[in-house]
Amino acid sequence: MLVLERPKVEYRGWSLTIVRLATKWGPWALALLLRFAWVIFFAVLVVLTAFVWIVGRFINPLLPWFLRDIVVVVGLLAFACIVAIIGIWAERKVSARIQSRLGPMRSGAWHGWAQSLADGLKFVQKEDLIPHSADQPLFRLAPYVTLVPAFCAYLAIPFGASWVFRDSDVGLLFVLALLAIEVLGVIMAGWASNSKWSLYGAMRAACQLVSYEIPMGLSLLVGVAAVGSLSLIDLGRAQERGWFSWLIFQDPFLFVAFFTYYIASLASCKRSPFDLPEGESELVAGFHTEYSGFRFVMFFFAEYVAMFAVSALATIIFLGGWNAPVAGWSSPWWFVIKSAFLVWVQMWFRWTLPRIRIDQVMHACVKYLLPLTLLLFLGGSAWQLYDNPAHPAFTVFANIVRAVLGLIGLGLVGLYVFGAGYGYYYRQRLVGSMVRKHLPGA
Repeated sequence: MLVLERPKVEYRGWSLTIVRLATKWGPWALALLLRFAWVIFFAVLVVLTAFVWIVGRFINPLLPWFLRDIVVVVGLLAFACIVAIIGIWAERKVSARIQSRLGPMRSGAWHGWAQSLADGLKFVQKEDLIPHSADQPLFRLAPYVTLVPAFCAYLAIPFGASWVFRDSDVGLLFVLALLAIEVLGVIMAGWASNSKWSLYGAMRAACQLVSYEIPMGLSLLVGVAAVGSLSLIDLGRAQERGWFSWLIFQDPFLFVAFFTYYIASLASCKRSPFDLPEGESELVAGFHTEYSGFRFVMFFFAEYVAMFAVSALATIIFLGGWNAPVAGWSSPWWFVIKSAFLVWVQMWFRWTLPRIRIDQVMHACVKYLLPLTLLLFLGGSAWQLYDNPAHPAFTVFANIVRAVLGLIGLGLVGLYVFGAGYGYYYRQRLVGSMVRKHLPGA
């Protein structure tokens, strides 16, 4: 009988010192780390925020241009990672609350906040498997083609009037072009896997993503026609005068264009009810069926990074960008809060609406959304043609419409706040209310 013995490892020098320290103090250090992990995590976020502000305000202007670029890119990469980590945790908590469950509770001291970190450690340790008959170069390249362009879109997204890596006159086109590259990575993953399940998922993705990019771009062009610029900085600065100056309230075509863009962005990010490329019940996870370990995590990260990116575009073009509802209170935090709220609505939709068939997905795009966005673009252009001092009667009418749309927006916000408060106050009376405090941190 063949007996395999594990070879003995001899530690010397620094390795021996580290092993001795880990053996003596490891259990104590691990227990303290787990006990105060939530304090450490949020302290790191506060320190990173302060560090970014200090570097951006005092240190970065003194550095050479190439060092400034390195610092900002590293900061954007860290922000994108934080978006994905918090998004994955929030997705689980939102779905749990909607379904009267608790969701992750044990990883971390407060509501399972460290679940994303635990999942990341788990996936990193998993074996990286590649099917024997797969196209190995394309199989390895596909996750990078999906994730890297989604991250690079952040290079042109302004968090404030002076908080942008590269301000470009065609910043909107740059962001849309990078977000459109994701479909190539999805097709590469499905084709290279040499699996029928993956290939079907990639075919669905190709049909869906390419189709919905057209109404998504046309909806944004309605806002571009209103301002007359493709620069995201100019689009944000055009809305500095407060709530009623936000582009969504400037005319009825822009008001409807925000919703058509948001619906198309759901399909672009493969979110419900348009998540056919990743239809788990039909396709066993779709185009990334054959992926495991860290490569699967890259697809997962790309989805949440893209979710924030499309929400950021909606915030900049329609919802005032980094400007507060009150004039003069602009801040990058307003931009982050608005974009995060739109991401939360995407999660809300996912766990509320049922998945529709692929023929219904294409039918909704080609027969309804595409003609509607064409009409919105033509109507918005005609509105800009007549909304000027040369047509005083129409200008008065346009001002009345703006006031009405702004009041409708305030009513919708008030309705949401009332509904959220009512649901929280009467949460114990809801059907299937959760049992509270039966787990630590509940």
